[in-house]
Amino acid sequence: MHEGAARGRTGRVQTAELRRLFAASPVARLSTVRPDGGPHVVPMVFALVEDTVYSAVDAKPKRSRALQRLANIRSDPRCALLVDHYEDDWRRLWWVRADGHGEVVDEPSDAHPGIRALVQRFSQYRDDPPAGPLLVVAVERWTGWASSA
Repeated sequence: MHEGAARGRTGRVQTAELRRLFAASPVARLSTVRPDGGPHVVPMVFALVEDTVYSAVDAKPKRSRALQRLANIRSDPRCALLVDHYEDDWRRLWWVRADGHGEVVDEPSDAHPGIRALVQRFSQYRDDPPAGPLLVVAVERWTGWASSA
C-alpha cells in the first residue's frame, strides 16, 4: 500500500484504498466452492465497477466454455477474489480480498455494464468483445493487509 494507507482499521478511507489497489491489479484469483464442497481457485482478468467485479468467458484457449468456476457459482454463489503484490522488499507487500456472491449471465449483450467495463479495461477486447457467459460478483466485504502503512 502507498504511504498513508490505513492498515488494520475499518472505514471509508481504507475501503476506498482497498478498492483502488484491487482495481489496479491486472489479475485476480477467484475462489469458489465446488459442488462436492472442495475449493476451486483460478486466475482471471476482471473489471471492477464500484462494488461489482466482472469477468467473462472469452476467446482465450480453453478446453470448454462450460467452466468449472461457472458451475460452482451456479451451485453455491459464495466466492472470494484475491489480488496481491509481492516484491523482495517485504516492506512493500500487500493483499486485498473481495468476498461476495456471484451470478452467471449466460448471454450478456454488448451493452451490459460488465461487458462495457471489460472492453474499456482490456485492449484485447476492443476488437473482439467477450461473447461467453459473464461472471458478476457483488462484493459484500473488502479486507486487506499491508506490511507497512
